[in-house]
Amino acid sequence: MITKVIKIQDQKGLLRMLPTIAADVPDDIFIATSNSRCAKADVYVKEGDHVKIGQVIGMRHAGFFDQPIHATVSGTFVGFEKHYHRSGKLVDFFKIHNDHLDEWDEALKPRTDEEIAALSKEDITKILCDFASVGLGGSSFPTHVKFNTDKPIKTILINGVECEPYITADKRLMLEKPEEIIEGMQIIGKAFNCKDIRLCIKSKYHDIRQVYTEILKRYPDSGISVCPIGNFYPQGWEVAVIKSATGIQIPSGRLPSEFGIIDFNVSTAHGIYQAVRLNRPVVDRFISVTGDGVRFPSNFKVRVGTPIGSLLEKCGGYAEPEKEKIFILGGPMMGASLPSDDCIITKTVTSVIVLNARKDVEMPCIRCGTCVLSCPAGLEPKQIMDAVKANDKSRVKALNPLRCVECGLCSYVCTSHIRVTDYVRRAKILAKLP
Repeated sequence: MITKVIKIQDQKGLLRMLPTIAADVPDDIFIATSNSRCAKADVYVKEGDHVKIGQVIGMRHAGFFDQPIHATVSGTFVGFEKHYHRSGKLVDFFKIHNDHLDEWDEALKPRTDEEIAALSKEDITKILCDFASVGLGGSSFPTHVKFNTDKPIKTILINGVECEPYITADKRLMLEKPEEIIEGMQIIGKAFNCKDIRLCIKSKYHDIRQVYTEILKRYPDSGISVCPIGNFYPQGWEVAVIKSATGIQIPSGRLPSEFGIIDFNVSTAHGIYQAVRLNRPVVDRFISVTGDGVRFPSNFKVRVGTPIGSLLEKCGGYAEPEKEKIFILGGPMMGASLPSDDCIITKTVTSVIVLNARKDVEMPCIRCGTCVLSCPAGLEPKQIMDAVKANDKSRVKALNPLRCVECGLCSYVCTSHIRVTDYVRRAKILAKLP
């Protein structure tokens, strides 16, 4: 969803400085049965069953992996309700009535230093699989699949760039949980027997650099360093991070592991710490609730399964409530636009953005070429759009739209307000057809 707004950087700059608020856990929590990668699920509980935090209540199924579903509160499973998922789809959610006792599954005991030292890469991979560890920057790609590579890894990159407008959750996490993030990085380094681990951040984040430079003095043999890189969008894109941090350009269709590199979002590294050290799934996450449509933009630590309506109340409700609102889960450039605020915080939600709607009138393309100049993947969005309009499948395939990362820049820079990215998305579907 691309929406042009004013004073984005002013609001993001302010939000970065605001401490995180621990949001109250609501009376009812909702856990998605399916997600963008797992279309089907088995249910392991029945109505009226008492569940505890961390208990497996179901199993999602994807094409090449299964993913356990964990309860994030203790209480009573009361049935299913439909709500909007971060993918933008209306899906079934487990509804758990919270007993506010926060009872954990008794089997989930933290590991000692000795137990962690004895873990092999295979052991760590299984732990991440059992706790459904995924990319928490929004990709939701299973972490254990990344760990399964047999390629030797020489460099590990931890992506803390957070380059989209508005979002500040990763920065607050880095400032407020540095020791836990560092331990997560050490666990990743242990698994891959790698001593070159770089925390990649924007070069303008002097505060993060100072904090980690000081704390890392306590870990002289960790191999962890802070790696300041660019301040531009989409610097957080995997390929851009790798190029800026290592000088290596990953060709389209190739995996970073083939070049001795593996990368994880900083929130994912924190989730790995929780899985391996604390022996528990991710049940809380840091998110930003922001945009010109809320009165008081805020950073929250939120229980997974929280309806966003309760967070909007904590932000003082809507600013200018008489105006139509746009709801985006994730960043404004690559996030999912939702038709209402009836959606749920899942563990891959980085932000909730509420904007006052603005009507942009689409005009004819003036062939300025700005979309081509802005494309980080080196594509020709205008040509792709024309091929889609003509339904010319062979031309679409020749233009290679599958290289598109859907960063949204072609739509953002379009002087004619054409939603070019939407045409490229349609082209990607056409390109996959026989």
